[in-house]
Amino acid sequence: MNIEQMKEKFTQIFGEGEEPEVYFAPGRVNLIGDHTDYNGGHVFPCALTLGTYGVVRRRDDDILKLYSENFSSDGVLESSIRDLEPSGNGLWTDYPRGVVWAFEKYGYTADRGLDILFYGNIPGGAGLSSSASIEVLTGIIIRDVFGFTDITDTRIALLGQYSENHYIGMKCGIMDQFASVMGKAEHAIFLDTYKLDYELVPVKLGKDICVVITNSGVSHNLVSTAYNERRSECERGLDILQKTLDINSLGDLNNEQYERYKVLISDETIRKRVKHAVSENRRTVHALDALRVDDIKEFGRLMNKSHLSLRDDYEVSCEEIDLLVKTAWELPGVVGSRMTGGGFGGCTVSLVKKRNRNLFKNKLTACYREAYGREPEFYEVEIGDGARKL
Repeated sequence: MNIEQMKEKFTQIFGEGEEPEVYFAPGRVNLIGDHTDYNGGHVFPCALTLGTYGVVRRRDDDILKLYSENFSSDGVLESSIRDLEPSGNGLWTDYPRGVVWAFEKYGYTADRGLDILFYGNIPGGAGLSSSASIEVLTGIIIRDVFGFTDITDTRIALLGQYSENHYIGMKCGIMDQFASVMGKAEHAIFLDTYKLDYELVPVKLGKDICVVITNSGVSHNLVSTAYNERRSECERGLDILQKTLDINSLGDLNNEQYERYKVLISDETIRKRVKHAVSENRRTVHALDALRVDDIKEFGRLMNKSHLSLRDDYEVSCEEIDLLVKTAWELPGVVGSRMTGGGFGGCTVSLVKKRNRNLFKNKLTACYREAYGREPEFYEVEIGDGARKL
């Protein structure tokens, strides 16, 4: 759908009235640094040109009416903005409702209702942060429509994270929301998730390399998986280490310190989780160093090691993703390949030489079809800007 089609659909759904406004918030892909954001480490995501659009108009009452073209069979779902307590019904509307709820918790109360039409072109369940893009989109709509001008972009990201943690029940870190707000075309975001210091870093892959996302088609629901369990395991590991070490987060440790003090953690599973959090953080820092000196080969090597750690130490991959990554590693022209996102399905991200991209797609399609009887989807993505009014 283009913008005019969205506006026409909005009028069909909500009727005539004032001209609606249109907003956009992107999804993201993380080049390296997964499951480090809630451990106080570094991440290196970039915003995509894929994302979620919102067409919005204020109402004269306190009713919040929501419609998604992606869930059109649900029709218009409505509630009072005065009655937004978590329901646990699992509907897509929990994401925008949760953000309105979070704003009110922090003293920013909407004085009237809204009509909002949502349309997203991010594949659902692919691990490209469709949920975070909805949260950020709702946040910038509320800030703009109700004139909450003192709310910074960083606060928008934090409110999105707060709503997902406390309204949805997903104990995610800040990366997805932050990337959706702060993204810049042709740049990745090097973010210290503990201090929220960040740097926009040009992604210079050269003319001969492209970023290819491969969607396994394995849809994850992180709330009902081991995601929250992984976070709890890391917190337990941190508690153990803090009895001896003066650290605020696992992101404070380097690999040498981990090796020296891992003996303090008797539980092998917790030790492996901590190992990943520490080593992935250091890989992310080193990946930035490699990118600064145009060492794309080293960047790709670090991507590959990231996948091994996510697979073996953090145990958030799955056999479908592992097959896609292993096949990619064996192909000419693949600089690096790894799972990306929360895990348990979703996508891989690969740096592929453009002259080899057709071979890459054909080989992965053939092996995946042979193993699972279905085909993956491929997206050659562009790095885009963050959330904004269109």
